[in-house]
Amino acid sequence: MLTTNQKGAIAETAIAHAAVKLGIEVYRPVAEGGRFDLIFAFADASLAGVQCKWAPLVGGTVAIRAYSTRRAPEGFRYRSYTAEEIDAIAAYSPETNACYYVPVAKIVGHRVLHLRIRPARNNQVDRVNFASDYELGAIAQLGERPAGSREVVGSSPTSST
Repeated sequence: MLTTNQKGAIAETAIAHAAVKLGIEVYRPVAEGGRFDLIFAFADASLAGVQCKWAPLVGGTVAIRAYSTRRAPEGFRYRSYTAEEIDAIAAYSPETNACYYVPVAKIVGHRVLHLRIRPARNNQVDRVNFASDYELGAIAQLGERPAGSREVVGSSPTSST
């Protein structure tokens, strides 16, 4: 059985591999402990801070946890992601062997986002998130910059040059 650290390492590696194959430049922060794991540089020169997740298949959906967990003296501490911290969550599902890219606006306010692999038994389509709409390749192939991603600017702050 894999540890959570091993699952995280596999997810990061799979996501980086998929992104590079699609022509997305991938960078890592120098220090650990930040809110995002990778930085994607898209063809239009926009950047996105990406949090990577392991996403198991649960009841016909890819389940993406939209929070982080850490141990604290009082027990587990959960913390949701915000648009100020990340631009997107990228998730790797070992069961589908696919990577998914979800803009942060889609996950704000949700503890878990479910991406449906196959149609619902009642044929519902309204308010259903289909996994195929969020596959990492779909974002790169469209050449779109994900909503909320940062524009490239020179120094930070810009007046520091």
